[in-house]
Amino acid sequence: MNPSLDLPALLADIHRDTQAMFGRGRVADYIPALASVNPCQFGMTITTVDGQSHSVGDAHVPFSLQSITKLFTFVLALKVEGDALWQRVGREPSGAAFNSIVQLETESGRPRNPFINAGALVITDILTTRYAQLDYALLGALRRLADEPNLYWNDHVARSERETAHRNMAMAYFMKSHGNFHNQPEAVLDNYCRQCATEMTCAQLARATLFLAAEGRALSHTDPADEPFLSADQARRVNALLLTCGAYDAAGDFAYRIGLPVKTGVGGGIVAIVPGVAAVAVWSPELDTKGNSVAGAFALERLVQATGWGHTSI
Repeated sequence: MNPSLDLPALLADIHRDTQAMFGRGRVADYIPALASVNPCQFGMTITTVDGQSHSVGDAHVPFSLQSITKLFTFVLALKVEGDALWQRVGREPSGAAFNSIVQLETESGRPRNPFINAGALVITDILTTRYAQLDYALLGALRRLADEPNLYWNDHVARSERETAHRNMAMAYFMKSHGNFHNQPEAVLDNYCRQCATEMTCAQLARATLFLAAEGRALSHTDPADEPFLSADQARRVNALLLTCGAYDAAGDFAYRIGLPVKTGVGGGIVAIVPGVAAVAVWSPELDTKGNSVAGAFALERLVQATGWGHTSI
């Protein structure tokens, strides 16, 4: 990292400029429990591979991770399944909305990638087979990665999602009809909605994803000599998928504007990886028409313009 970079000053500038973006999107009101979130919030954290952390704004306010958890469940599935995972889910951008069912019908129930809803449901199905209590297995991994024992899912949000998960349930049954779903869809949807309702702050999320910037090695206060969470090659491959598929059907636009591996969520969060340098988490609840945070994308674009970090991922 360029030692002349004044990250606290840069974050302060971004925080100031981002206020002008409020009002240009809308919160994810199709999930009733998220409809009441104050839209005019913004937080951002940069955590570097050498353990420094810089935050601004609402970076210590917990928010609903939603689809950002698809990154973590995918990593867990990759760890236990290896390359066998790709028999059930693809590695290509979808070009369709994150909750589209159309491609499943034309492609025999095999989702395009692990980060659209259909792909994440297959991943959750795989993990439901592997873990008796997937929700706690995921929390355990997140607590280790974030070095934070007090992480939980929001039960109110989980119930709200489960009660309105009709399209996801339809996808699950459709994939089961093609033999690409092994557990009962109801049980998988229970796990899926709980994982999406997991809450973290920007500061916690940046730390939890730092292993992707550090060749698979998690930053741990408790055991600095701990084994890598992923191999360096696996981390590189995860980052490649985040770059091409991590921002729903706006992945190409994100790659063009920001140039970093990212995972977005309809809770308004975005995590971005700068390989060899840092993990960046940003949160602002107002979304664009693709389901990505308006202010969050703006902030990341400003960050890479000021640092040149977007050139380090490709």
